[in-house]
Amino acid sequence: MTSPVVTLDELAALLPAKARLMGIDLGSKTIGLAVSDIERRIATPLETIRREKFTKDAARMIELAKARDIAAFVIGLPLNMDGGEGPRVQSTRSFVANCAKLTDIPFAFQDERLSTAAVTRSLIEQDASRARRAEVVDRMAAAYILQGALDRLAKITPRTEA
Repeated sequence: MTSPVVTLDELAALLPAKARLMGIDLGSKTIGLAVSDIERRIATPLETIRREKFTKDAARMIELAKARDIAAFVIGLPLNMDGGEGPRVQSTRSFVANCAKLTDIPFAFQDERLSTAAVTRSLIEQDASRARRAEVVDRMAAAYILQGALDRLAKITPRTEA
């Protein structure tokens, strides 16, 4: 069992008409998760996993994905502002390579530059306390990443109204 790692363009061709996606914001201490609706229009924050050991963290993520019949994972790729790849990108790619051995659900990368900053700014505008921001920022960043991918997928595969 090894899942493919594909581009969003390639993912668009693999997905059935109605299927949920899971967004992932991988941090050094937490993993933020979000899910899409079945029509892949809206991303919703789901859960924040406090990182412990890879095996336990990946098992929880895959368990949540299976419970929601997830068709693919969209994981944020933390590129540098100039588009280059730094140590965090390598860490993310390693995480995906290791997860891919545990599931047949495909993975796609989505540029996540400024996602956490955008979410934090939004929470500050909503007057969320520092404690509340810390509690929700990772899963909200996952939703932000996933929403970007959903918007891009919608342009790749235009919806046909029934």
